[in-house]
Amino acid sequence: MLDNHQKNIATFIHLSTFSRFIIPLGNFIGPIVLWIANKEKSEFVDAHGKQIINFQISILLYTLIIGAISIPFFFFKFFDGLDFFDFNSFDHFHFSLSKPSPLLYFTGALGALAIIAFIFEIVFIIKASLKARDGELYQYPLTINFLK
Repeated sequence: MLDNHQKNIATFIHLSTFSRFIIPLGNFIGPIVLWIANKEKSEFVDAHGKQIINFQISILLYTLIIGAISIPFFFFKFFDGLDFFDFNSFDHFHFSLSKPSPLLYFTGALGALAIIAFIFEIVFIIKASLKARDGELYQYPLTINFLK
């Protein structure tokens, strides 16, 4: 039988990911510290701790993939007009606002995707913390199970 203490710890494990807005890497440090301190006390807390850590690692992986895809396109477009051997090439360097590159649309779409994913991440964390408060297990969508 679950008591309120176990439900509260599981809820705080999920909500501790918001500490990243105060502490760098707080979205990993907070849940890991709370999970390690309480995982032997309850299977419920252990399951929620694994879920949030798997979710945070998956989000980091997806963010790195989006960054790895979008950053090279930005640099290719930015340095397209530069000749690295001719130091007078800055005379020919210009931006055209009337005719943007298709790469700009592609990287803009990836940036919009990243913003939408961030909003969904916050919604999923709040939903999981509410489920934990009610004594239910929540499975994050699109999560790779690193910890089983």
